[in-house]
Amino acid sequence: MNVYSSHIDTFARDNLPPRDQWPDLIFTIPEVLYSERLNCIVELLDVHVQQGNGDRPAIIGEDGILTYTQMQAQVDRVAHVLTHDMGLVPGNRVLLRGANNAMMAVCWCAIAKAGLIVVATMPLLREKELVDIIEKAQISAAICDRRLDAELQAAQQRCPVLQQIVYFNDASSEGLETRMSAWNEPFSAVDTAAEDTVLIAFTSGSTGQPKATMHFHRDILAACDCFPKSILHMTQDDICIGTPPLAFTFGLGALLIFSLRVGAATVLLEKLTPESLLSAIGKYRATIAWSSPLFYRQMAGIASKFDISTLQQCVSAGESLPVSTRTLWREATGIEIVDGIGSTEMLHIFIASAGHEVRPGATGKVVTGYQACIVDADGQEVPPNTVGRLAVKGPTGCRYLADERQRTYVQNGWNLTGDAYLMDSDGYFWFQARTDDMIITAGYNVAGPEVEGALLMHPAVAECAVVGAPDAERGTIIKAFVVLLPGYSGDAALARTLQDFVKQSIAPYKYPRAIEFCDALPRAGTGKVQRYRLRQHE
Repeated sequence: MNVYSSHIDTFARDNLPPRDQWPDLIFTIPEVLYSERLNCIVELLDVHVQQGNGDRPAIIGEDGILTYTQMQAQVDRVAHVLTHDMGLVPGNRVLLRGANNAMMAVCWCAIAKAGLIVVATMPLLREKELVDIIEKAQISAAICDRRLDAELQAAQQRCPVLQQIVYFNDASSEGLETRMSAWNEPFSAVDTAAEDTVLIAFTSGSTGQPKATMHFHRDILAACDCFPKSILHMTQDDICIGTPPLAFTFGLGALLIFSLRVGAATVLLEKLTPESLLSAIGKYRATIAWSSPLFYRQMAGIASKFDISTLQQCVSAGESLPVSTRTLWREATGIEIVDGIGSTEMLHIFIASAGHEVRPGATGKVVTGYQACIVDADGQEVPPNTVGRLAVKGPTGCRYLADERQRTYVQNGWNLTGDAYLMDSDGYFWFQARTDDMIITAGYNVAGPEVEGALLMHPAVAECAVVGAPDAERGTIIKAFVVLLPGYSGDAALARTLQDFVKQSIAPYKYPRAIEFCDALPRAGTGKVQRYRLRQHE
């Protein structure tokens, strides 16, 4: 598809990888056959108002409810501010900085509706990380929650390209709310091409230097029309709730675009603990929860204290789901977690299973609309039950912004996610490790997450991460960083107990020869454990 772009600023198009480095894009199901001209916000928001469903709730939060009609009006006002007050033109990048709240969602939609490109950032990012993003994406404007201004202002001092910042949650005459109040007329969505970039999503940095992934208007809808449609069967009666940030593509789907696509509602809450999420599920009558394995593990022990009777489905992503966590949650709630693997490069989940299709320990089967296989180091497909590299293709795929690593991620038309998997003879995919988390010790290949899963079965262990550590005698040994539950003391005796426990659970050569007790594990803003930092520590 090569349709005339609406972008006046051609930066995104100019910095796409060459076409011969793109992955193969496949449109094998009718749901992902879109017209050549497409603005995703028309399809996600405006269409519901046009169809007479404007009074249904779209966003629910501590400040109340925004119906679809009210949300559309807010989005249009912000779009007017972006284009008229700020003078932005289609193709300009806009940095968006805020926690999960209604204004963050409204601004995301307004940027897209105005033909601009969203670059959403985690609230926890610091000056240096923001500088990297601003310079990489050449961002000239930002919309930011006033409560998060310090790091952005510090970054602006180092980035002449960032010329204007407008703040929301700002009562001043220059604040976004005041500027919005001057606009009441509808905003006509910019007539974007389906292949115009709408989102530049930065990877979470769990493997070091973050990369910028570019997604089109078409991709936003494709993400909505595959996983949530075929696995979750979402309807307009669903109410979503959860923990992933909207700046993380898992959170963008989970808590904004998936619910908008079907005319459902989403609950956006800024700071959640296991207790407050369980409480909010009851308060807002949520039906689908989205979170990380760690959060489900923490909630399982206290779930019985809360009314979560409306909850029908729970989705876990971001990291592999340990069998012990799946079991704890099912025993506590009766709900089988939907495990899924996605990536920022692919936009969202492409392997998952739900309900009676679940096999504990397996991530699941390939989602309708995608294809996946396991390949060896030469890119050749391997037989079932062979560990290799996960390769996937579908209606979305990796396009890095001006990055040589495109050649590594996309090979022979396949997206190589960096995960080691095996596929069994029934088509289920079983996660082994991130390819850089495979530990070679004394001639054996050991998957760090398998050792973590064994440790997590012990009642003393709250969370853990396993990496390879250099050793003079063996070259590399298995080392575990362990966070204990209250009431346990991290001493040599407990370390030996844990080592013996692992030997009883999995092959004895996989036990951690070194255990370091710590108060917390290093995590990215998405919640993913940053194992590369533990390896650097070693």
